[in-house]
Order: sequence, then C-alpha cells, then structure tokens
Amino acid sequence: MYHRWAALTLVLALWCLTPKSASGQSDSQPEPQQPRGRKAGSLGQNFPNPFNPQTRIPFGIACADGGGGDHVVSVHIYNVLAQLVAVPVVEGPGQPAESLKLPCGNFVAFWDGKVRSTGREAASGIYIYELVVDGERTAKKMFIAK
Repeated sequence: MYHRWAALTLVLALWCLTPKSASGQSDSQPEPQQPRGRKAGSLGQNFPNPFNPQTRIPFGIACADGGGGDHVVSVHIYNVLAQLVAVPVVEGPGQPAESLKLPCGNFVAFWDGKVRSTGREAASGIYIYELVVDGERTAKKMFIAK
C-alpha cells in the first residue's frame, strides 16, 4: 500500500514540474491573464515558485460593460484532499481574502506558507489555490518544496 502512495506522489510531483509549469520560476511578478467572455476574475501563476514557502498569487477582477463597483472576492488555498489550508492576505488592503469587497483591477495575494489556525509551516506538496469572484470560481495548482 505504501508503494502505491509513493508512486502517486511521485507522478503528481513530476506532473507539476513539467516545462509548461516551470516557466514561471522567476522573481518578477507575472501579470494575470485578462478574462475572456463573461468571466469576472483571472488567476496568474504563483511566484516565486516552488522552493520558497512564502508565495504571492496575482489575480485580476474584470469590469463588466466598463462599469465599476465592488466585487465580493475570496482566495483560498487547499491541499490535494480539498481541505482548506490557508486564506492569503491581499496586498494593499492588508486584509484576509475572505469575502472581501474589491474594485476592478489587478491585485496580489500573499501567503506566508503557514497552515491556518496552527501557525506551523505547510508540508511540501501540491496545493490548489482558488479565486472566487461574485460566485464564479477559477483555480490553479502550485507546488511547494522545502
């Protein structure tokens, strides 16, 4: 049984390190892609990636029909078992990204690499980060290694 889990972990780790994911391994801030169609939000790849437990997650909120207004935004980080690990802090307002009202534009969320409510560092592995803008969800994966 142990060998199956080890093999699965190895496959997931190698899948995460394919060249298409490894291209964002610089300290420069990538711009989130502009949403297409009716999507309200877009996620960029986290950086620096993957050997630093502290990470920044760029995201954008689109304005529909050129109108302004605030949007209800949440950013969550989950482990592969879909358990909530952390809620990052949005740089600028300095508030946790949990049902936060934000205007249209580009923002960056910061996660210090610690598990919510315990204060200990998150384990190495694959994590999923999710952006929810007015109920619409967008998700990407990240890999944390120590």
